[in-house]
Amino acid sequence: MNISLPMPPLTPPPVQTRAPIRSTLRDPRLDFFRGLAMFIILIAHIPGNWATLFIPARFGFSDATEIFVFCSGMASAAAFGKVFRDHGWSYGAARIAFRVWQVYWAHIGLFLAVAASMALVNSSPFATFDYVADLNLYPFFDDTQANLVGLLTLTYVPNYFDVLPMYIVILLMLPVVVALSRVHPGLAFVAIITLWAMVQAGMLKLPAEPWTDRPWFFNPFGWQLIFFTGFAFMSGWLPAPPVDRRLIVLAALILVLTVPLAHVPTLFRYELLADWNRAILRLIDKPDFGILRYVHFLAIAYLAWVAVGPGGARLAPPAGDGTVARLWRGTMAVILKVGQQSLAVFIASMFLARLLGVVLIEAGASYGTMWLVNLLGMAMIIGVAYGVAWFKSPPWNTAKASKGAA
Repeated sequence: MNISLPMPPLTPPPVQTRAPIRSTLRDPRLDFFRGLAMFIILIAHIPGNWATLFIPARFGFSDATEIFVFCSGMASAAAFGKVFRDHGWSYGAARIAFRVWQVYWAHIGLFLAVAASMALVNSSPFATFDYVADLNLYPFFDDTQANLVGLLTLTYVPNYFDVLPMYIVILLMLPVVVALSRVHPGLAFVAIITLWAMVQAGMLKLPAEPWTDRPWFFNPFGWQLIFFTGFAFMSGWLPAPPVDRRLIVLAALILVLTVPLAHVPTLFRYELLADWNRAILRLIDKPDFGILRYVHFLAIAYLAWVAVGPGGARLAPPAGDGTVARLWRGTMAVILKVGQQSLAVFIASMFLARLLGVVLIEAGASYGTMWLVNLLGMAMIIGVAYGVAWFKSPPWNTAKASKGAA
């Protein structure tokens, strides 16, 4: 994000003052939780990964998807809100259109890369598993001419590839919501809640494949509720909640009480809990974003917000230069870097997860291979984050400036 500062006519500020000003605009809490979500998303999408038994989604109604979408709403407010404020609605809408263009082609590229790699693996002599069928990609290969059109028009959206299309539709809604908020923020909230309520009533579904009536797995008109909740908090439409012991206790109780209703081994053991789970399925529905998922996530978000302290003060390393401080500082730097490059990391993780799943399945799922695959995957997305940040610097401008100075 470029920062334009007012410049006095005779004494413009020195260039070196821009860097610290830009850094203060980043909220470490946003990057931290986005970074954590990226690691969880990687683990969750590796086929046959035992580590998925221990991700937060196994102990509650909401999961890393909520973190990703909520933080995307906050990041959109930070990235695009300034354009809307400083340059007007039309330029803000144009900035959103450019972002949609980027995400759209990222989605197309991800699909083609995964489809091609799984077809290549399937044709190899060592494959003992049908990886194309696992992603239900045979319809695409069997009738590529028709489904290529569906892919490009987002009317063919296989389940594994549905997060980015959801994000595209929500981004397209953003200029409308901003326009309504300029009349009154309450009007924007009415529109947001009305769309979500229509989804809960079984309306507003988008087709996921031409040959059936299956809708998108992630309904963007339902999930926009959590996106715009993050957007509203970051934009100041909603005030930050107070740090109140009663709210802390209430949020903790919500998390504790939902564990028995979400933990699958517990549900298998106790038939009564399984019956309760079935009774609230519509309220915890993931595709349409049921209300209890929203409540559960807000409880997590509130406790996390309290835990990290004002402005994320508790994320800072302890004083001194000891081993603990250096380890903390290094770990935080990695998580923040991954969070800062979340789109690139997300795309890379979705691609790498399938390849890592091949390794896990063909080598045999043991504790050793599980640790190897997960650590390798984490190292690779960390590498992607630092690589993308390096290219964005941009390094050739820095090198040119250094050479000129020399």
